[in-house]
Amino acid sequence: MESLHVYHNSYLIILVFLALGLLLPLVALTAGRLLRPHKPLKMKQTTYESGIEPFRDARVQFHVQYYMFALLFVIFDVETVFLYPWAVAYDALGAFALIEMLIFIVMLLIGLIYAWKKKVLRWS
Repeated sequence: MESLHVYHNSYLIILVFLALGLLLPLVALTAGRLLRPHKPLKMKQTTYESGIEPFRDARVQFHVQYYMFALLFVIFDVETVFLYPWAVAYDALGAFALIEMLIFIVMLLIGLIYAWKKKVLRWS
């Protein structure tokens, strides 16, 4: 009977956190809407508040390669961040961690070679 009580309490905690996760942003957004100054002016509703009229469309199309290059940079940048904690704790981790890190670096190199072969890294 005790395990059933713990089981129901676990779901109760999840429901409380779910309710708080939904309620807190709604309360914050509503309070922000009620407390902020609201003085709409024609000048504020223009595209730019600097007073200069835009002379062309602000939506500029970029090549997909720029986005791919940026995504690859972010992926490899984030992955290399994992090397720092490993390097700090290397003495305590031993040879097994060295093998794991070598596998990790080989996988990164395979991804880099794949991107290079697909010509994603070419800027032009």
